[in-house]
Amino acid sequence: MAASQNPQDIPARDLPSAQGRTPQDKLIVALDFPSAEKALAFVSKLEGLCRWFKVGLELYLSAGNAIVEQLRQQGFSVFLDLKLHDIPNTVAGAVRSVSALGADLLTVHASGGPAMLQAAAEAVASQPHAPRLLAVTVLTSMDAAQLSATGISTSPAEQALRLAKAAHSAGILGLVCSPEEAARMRRELPGSILVTPGIRPAGADIGDQKRIATPSAALAAGADYLVVGRPITQSPDPAATASAILAEISTALA
Repeated sequence: MAASQNPQDIPARDLPSAQGRTPQDKLIVALDFPSAEKALAFVSKLEGLCRWFKVGLELYLSAGNAIVEQLRQQGFSVFLDLKLHDIPNTVAGAVRSVSALGADLLTVHASGGPAMLQAAAEAVASQPHAPRLLAVTVLTSMDAAQLSATGISTSPAEQALRLAKAAHSAGILGLVCSPEEAARMRRELPGSILVTPGIRPAGADIGDQKRIATPSAALAAGADYLVVGRPITQSPDPAATASAILAEISTALA
């Protein structure tokens, strides 16, 4: 497929559980661990409850491509959360470099600008088995004060929507946003795939997150995928915690 083709004219990659209707289709567990050994040992503790796992920067820098390949070999779907952000040529090259791994989702920062987003979309379009791109809007750890400190005076919600529209214009229909913005994204940008971090079950420690919601609230707002990390990974009984979250998702879907 020619890289010069408009990415908006290219059919979106089918995901194994895109916008699916079972709880396991919705939950992505963040493997925020410093090594492949610890990550895979944790996966085994979940006793096959979950289908999706997120590999973020910490784990990827430690374990490299091998951790994605190992998770895929075990039959899991992988969200490769690298938040690529660089000049357009570098991001395009990075997208091509990881496209053959078999990850289902890959993130770029929407704040990289239209040219970078377009280059990433064209890079995906040129690869036969590329992941679905997600544009990260405003990190869920940022509130209005944090955003203002970077020179952006608008609210996180307004900035997230602005960046989401830029991603859509570049042909990237997958978005990462806080659950607080999901309803507006769903309303103003129909057809988006919405991935929401900052998910905290009722009573859970929010940690460094600012813009959060419970699993049921995020789904009600229109989220397709819920990313949950520390509430599960730091639980004394990860399988029980994951089961409880899946039960809440099941109730919300019903």
